[in-house]
Amino acid sequence: MSDRGLAVAFISPALLLLLAMSVFPLLWALYLSFTDYSATRGGPAHFLWFENYTAILASAQVHLRALTTLIYVVGAVALQTVLGFTIAYLISRRTHGRGLLTTLFLVPMMLSPVVVGLFWRFMLDAQFGVINSMLGSLGLGQVEWLTRQRTALISLIVVDTWQWTPFIMLIALAGLTAVPKYLYEAASIDRASEWFRFRTITLPLVWPLLLIAVLFRAIEAFRLFDLVYILTSGGPGVSTETLSFHVYKVAFLGFNTGTASAYGILMVLVVIVLTQLYLRYLNKLKED
Repeated sequence: MSDRGLAVAFISPALLLLLAMSVFPLLWALYLSFTDYSATRGGPAHFLWFENYTAILASAQVHLRALTTLIYVVGAVALQTVLGFTIAYLISRRTHGRGLLTTLFLVPMMLSPVVVGLFWRFMLDAQFGVINSMLGSLGLGQVEWLTRQRTALISLIVVDTWQWTPFIMLIALAGLTAVPKYLYEAASIDRASEWFRFRTITLPLVWPLLLIAVLFRAIEAFRLFDLVYILTSGGPGVSTETLSFHVYKVAFLGFNTGTASAYGILMVLVVIVLTQLYLRYLNKLKED
């Protein structure tokens, strides 16, 4: 076999698997999004063209779910970024026990989201949860964490922050350890303050890497489903119903497959557009 034929022979299985598992479902969902297809209704699907898309974009329910998702994404990612970078900065200043501390902080990220959801659902239980037991021992009243609109979304943000702050911490720690030591030595010779070193050396060099971590976490938070399903099921009411969970209800509870496919395509487009804008900002930051 020629080199080209050998390369094709080795690449073809992985390429076919990629087409079968990723590209074909996406194209099939794109086709279904223009129809009234339902997984439980017999008969052929009828073309609606852009009716599904216009109905979704004009729906007040979708606007409410989009606002809930936005609040969740901004709150969770911002909190994770601040905590993750702070923990990474404190760990990077230690000379002993750094590996052990890093491993301990990474444990939540290694757990399955379903396990994390069940674990925190028991902890946040209004009657038997350990959180309310601790509040009661301190003389404070019990809080209905998952059954009140004011606290349910906050609880989701806290649980997601507990699990995924180590991701931000790990990337920030990698950036902090890669900062050249001679920069700090030169700053010490000039008797620069700790705040001056952080503001002019540490933060500018770690900032681009931290922004990449924020991008990945924002995409994952935008697609949140598992924690909502386990902890609140979108309740109370629809106060914690994110877009992903709403798509699940439309597809698998209402069996409106065509509409759910349109939801999915619109979510993909939103992520692509926002990611491109974000990457342009990163490239501009790199050039500057």
